[in-house]
Amino acid sequence: MTSTVPASLIRTTEGSALQAVLLDMDGTLVDTEGFWWDVEVEVFADLGHRLDDAWRDVVVGGPMTRSAGYLIEVTGADVAIEELTVLLNDRFEKRIGRGVPLMPGASRLLAELSAHKVPTALVSASHRRIIDRVLDSVGRHHFALTVAGDEVTRTKPHPEPYLAAAAGFGADPWRCAVVEDTATGVAAAEAAGCRVVAVPSVAPIAPAPGRVVVPSLEQVDLAFLRGLVADD
Repeated sequence: MTSTVPASLIRTTEGSALQAVLLDMDGTLVDTEGFWWDVEVEVFADLGHRLDDAWRDVVVGGPMTRSAGYLIEVTGADVAIEELTVLLNDRFEKRIGRGVPLMPGASRLLAELSAHKVPTALVSASHRRIIDRVLDSVGRHHFALTVAGDEVTRTKPHPEPYLAAAAGFGADPWRCAVVEDTATGVAAAEAAGCRVVAVPSVAPIAPAPGRVVVPSLEQVDLAFLRGLVADD
């Protein structure tokens, strides 16, 4: 986890109960979920296996070890998880080196959060090396704190990444708004006790208590996020 949180940063603004905004990366801020699947297809093709499109919904949003393990199991590929992880990260890093497209509404939302000095974290199951490359495109100045999947003991769908982010801000998870695009990420945020906005990227996500589902980040702004954590 990397952090540049000054002691004066943790505060509510304009009387809001919102203490921090915690954002997923792939499929939420950047349009890269398709990149990951393409990379997985390419790597397994090199290993002599064809991936079934039906498996995409299973691996989307999950930690790499889970996704890699699942794909090894269903294909019978003769490769260790550790080796496959390196192959996938190397291929993905090369792919994003050609540029990372932002999701609609992402740039505007990040600019608004920065302008209002809302404590904002990037919380991803991707490894640190990948996050740092993506931050070059997204703008690392938007985030006071980032949490990578290889920097926690248990990554999504376990709540540890979001609990770590909230703790890094000294915030109550219940006063944190999370934006996620997959069921795996939503499960992690809800298990941490956060309020969740789901913006589905690949597979649908149903509304639920404490969770709002919207079709795009273009429907999400600071007023919307403050409304999620308003006092009952």
